[in-house]
Amino acid sequence: MLSINTNSGALLAANAAKSAAEMMDEAMTRLSTGKRLNTAADDPAAMQVAIRMGAEINGLERALKNANDAQAVVDTAEGALNEVHTVLLRMRELAVSGSSETHSAADRTALNTEVTALETEITRLGSATTWGGINLLDGTHSTGNPMIFQLGPRGGDTITVTLGFVHATNSVNVQGELGLTSDVLTITKASNYISVIDKAISIISARRGSLGAVSNRLDSSISNLQNMKTNLQKAKGQVEDADFAAETAKLARAQILMQAATAMLAQANASKNNTLKLITG
Repeated sequence: MLSINTNSGALLAANAAKSAAEMMDEAMTRLSTGKRLNTAADDPAAMQVAIRMGAEINGLERALKNANDAQAVVDTAEGALNEVHTVLLRMRELAVSGSSETHSAADRTALNTEVTALETEITRLGSATTWGGINLLDGTHSTGNPMIFQLGPRGGDTITVTLGFVHATNSVNVQGELGLTSDVLTITKASNYISVIDKAISIISARRGSLGAVSNRLDSSISNLQNMKTNLQKAKGQVEDADFAAETAKLARAQILMQAATAMLAQANASKNNTLKLITG
């Protein structure tokens, strides 16, 4: 049917051009951003998944930093205990020396002066060892109040670490009190002090071993967190990243359809000129 008021061909061609323009805009947006999901309207369900994955990835990134910080804390404490070991070994050497009758009273006084200074240094190491302003070995984080490290993206993904303390003269305690209250002013005292120092060395060795085990555990945690983060980023990319090959093909298709629709719209408009011939003869 020939009609002037309604140009069906032009309407259809215009609608086709509109669809092609929308397809072309979508392809260009995805190619320019590199993402398939630019608004929630692109894929509401996938957008929710991508946001959830993004939140977990951010949590894993923070957890990785926490784990590295935790390892630094533990290694700092263990390094301080290593120094305590060095001091204790020197004290034992002095006690062994003082157990011999080859020393005069003045010699013993000199030996004891050094022993006393080393005892003081052990206590100082316990109170002065810090990390980021946090005291590590002054008893703040001994049994009953361990340090808590968040090592995962969800609540409850934590480990606790008891650092203990270091004090030379307090009563012996496995947490780090060493009971070094004797002297080497006589052969008997020096000889007895050797066993006391050996006990202190054993306590510090146990504390170092415990902290070393925690450090190794944190190594495994860091590796696992990195693996989780990598695979989750890969999965998130599959959900939200644009497929450049597919989007390039879509853009080319949309451009061709746009050109064809524009040409057909021009043809549809021109076809109405034929209707005038029926009027004008």
